[in-house]
Amino acid sequence: MSAAPAAPAAPEGGTPHIRLALLGVMFGLLLSMLDGFIVGTAMPTIVGDLGGASLLSWVVTAYALTTAVSTPIWAKFGDLFGRKRMFQLSVAVFVAASVLIAAAPSMGLLIATRALQGIGAGGLAVGAFAVIGDLVPPRERGKYQGLTAIVVASGTIGGPLVGGFITDTLGWRWAFLINLPLGALTLVWVALALKLPAVRRQARIDWAGAGLLSVAIAALVLLTTWGGSEFAWVSAEGLGLVAMSALAGAGFVWRQHRAPEPLLPLGVFASRSFTMASIIAFTTGAVMFASVLYLPLFQQTVQGASASTSGLLLLPMMIPVVVVSQIAGRVMTRTGKYKIFPVIGAASTLIGALLLTTMTASTPSWVTAVFMIFMGVGSGLTQQMTTTIAQNSVEQRDIGAASGVVTLLRTLGGCIAVAVFGTVYTAHTNGLPAAALGNGVADSIQIIFATVAVVAACSLAAALAIKQLPLRGRPATPTAPAPVPVAATR
Repeated sequence: MSAAPAAPAAPEGGTPHIRLALLGVMFGLLLSMLDGFIVGTAMPTIVGDLGGASLLSWVVTAYALTTAVSTPIWAKFGDLFGRKRMFQLSVAVFVAASVLIAAAPSMGLLIATRALQGIGAGGLAVGAFAVIGDLVPPRERGKYQGLTAIVVASGTIGGPLVGGFITDTLGWRWAFLINLPLGALTLVWVALALKLPAVRRQARIDWAGAGLLSVAIAALVLLTTWGGSEFAWVSAEGLGLVAMSALAGAGFVWRQHRAPEPLLPLGVFASRSFTMASIIAFTTGAVMFASVLYLPLFQQTVQGASASTSGLLLLPMMIPVVVVSQIAGRVMTRTGKYKIFPVIGAASTLIGALLLTTMTASTPSWVTAVFMIFMGVGSGLTQQMTTTIAQNSVEQRDIGAASGVVTLLRTLGGCIAVAVFGTVYTAHTNGLPAAALGNGVADSIQIIFATVAVVAACSLAAALAIKQLPLRGRPATPTAPAPVPVAATR
């Protein structure tokens, strides 16, 4: 097996060139962010047109399943065959699937093409963060951290607004066709502006490991999606999926210790900082899904906010995300210190979650908005910082794998949160008359955010355990890669 390539040299043109290249990568990240929120607003219209209401959950499940399963595979392929190439391929798959979805004549075909789109989505986020890891060393990452925060906020806030407008004016199929111009712009921009060494390492792909990991993830996602709705958590189906996930997971670990080129080098977990960052990624995914899904629901159901502007309801949380992530990034770049930020972020999330547990049916909307600021500060100080810490804790050759682990755990954290919190919400609101629905929603929100507070406490403990490592900077003199076939810069 050939040696790992050295850290990429600074692209010609310096900072302006990096910003130009990163903009193309951000277009790809925005592509997946917008799609996730646009589709949610279009779903009622899709069901009305195609029918198949009983299959509605599969539209979400198929996408989430293939996204989670493909994420670590995309990450490893990026390490082996070049991150730019794999990022471009994931964009192409995502856009092609979007066109097929828009042409779907039935719910069954729409679900199948959504599964294909999920495969592309699995490569978009992990590819974007891995490319950033190649392009910008951790010490300089703070200069560009605000770009990612703006994309996340834009997708979260703008997705529902854009989705509602497009569905109402042009029809639900255009909610997917809108991905075509943005995807084309991403492909062209990345092809022209992103310059990375095209590296191909001579190594065998661990297909057995990929299969075992896929089974473990698929069983877990299906359990969290169907548990409490399609079958009881403690049932033959539920226990069977638990056993399947556990056995496949154990088999995957066994395989990784023996594979000549493991899909996920388990040695990365020898770094305490990487392990703690992985834990924070999982908890952050759970916290964000709880906040994005259930706070607007509380504001609409209990406080009378308009559903048509649901994206705007998240502004008190998303504005702090953008502001504090930029501040933290600049301080990290200037000082080289970063541990303090996830500590403060987790603490802010804990405070916000505890405050949100006090909400009742009579809580005014401005109070909810104030509480949401604490959640936004927490997210802004943990989400991107977690990826930076994880990438800084591993060798350059394993940046793709590290990005894949963080992205996958964030996704799984969200999946589990949706399942658990959905069960809580249903238990407190199912069958209630309209007059009592507000109290039921308020009661469920209290329990949901009490659970979020426990999760945030775990995140705080992990943040405190992070070991402050020096942030890698860009080498003063670019080092030629070890004997690895390197094509011309692409």
